[in-house]
Amino acid sequence: MNEAERELLETVRRARAERRTVPSKGSERNVALEGAFRIQAELAAGRPLKGYKLGLVSPAKQRQMGIDRPVWGRVFSEMIHAHEVRLSDFIQPRVEPEVAALLASDLPAGSSEGAAMRAVAGFVLAVDILDSIWEGYRFTLAEVVADNTSGGGFLMGERLLEAPPAGDLELWLDGELLGRGPVTALGNPYRQLATLADMAGGLSAGQVVFLGSPAAAQPARPGTLTLLSAAGSLSARLV
Repeated sequence: MNEAERELLETVRRARAERRTVPSKGSERNVALEGAFRIQAELAAGRPLKGYKLGLVSPAKQRQMGIDRPVWGRVFSEMIHAHEVRLSDFIQPRVEPEVAALLASDLPAGSSEGAAMRAVAGFVLAVDILDSIWEGYRFTLAEVVADNTSGGGFLMGERLLEAPPAGDLELWLDGELLGRGPVTALGNPYRQLATLADMAGGLSAGQVVFLGSPAAAQPARPGTLTLLSAAGSLSARLV
């Protein structure tokens, strides 16, 4: 790592350890995307890997950030939650509706969409509990990637679906609609998985991949969180 990368690494490491936010340095931080992924990998060393999460999946968001493919973060075993989530475990949690793919077999780098389709065991409803060290979620591309693409935690449904649900995903909190968006906005899931396999150096059987959200993330607060779709629902308590 160069000096700028080491500085960003220590910034992320300290902020996570001290559970505090820090301001973005914007264009002053001279770290390329490749360096940000090196930082992410360094911070992941020794942690049990459960899978991956995709971010910036829409072409519009990619153009805004000056890239032509999604970014990604690592998902660790301790990030998966069941029926209750303690918001005090996070720095500044936000929630957004998602769909996740479960892999039944390995998907090496260079795989086709057809190979990705054969590798998928099924899909589940999910909620991404975002968490960022950057004040107000204002960051550069390198800063968010270094901070594991705002990876905080996840809720996962128990029902395995053959395909992503049709129609919209709706996320509700105590009867208030937080966000709604069409599942089609996530793009072709098999193409996304094949692309991720290339970027991550391959995916493994048993891993889960969160495919991004069709709705903007919203601040989390205590209450009953419910994700609704044409294929069923997912609920959990935020405390």
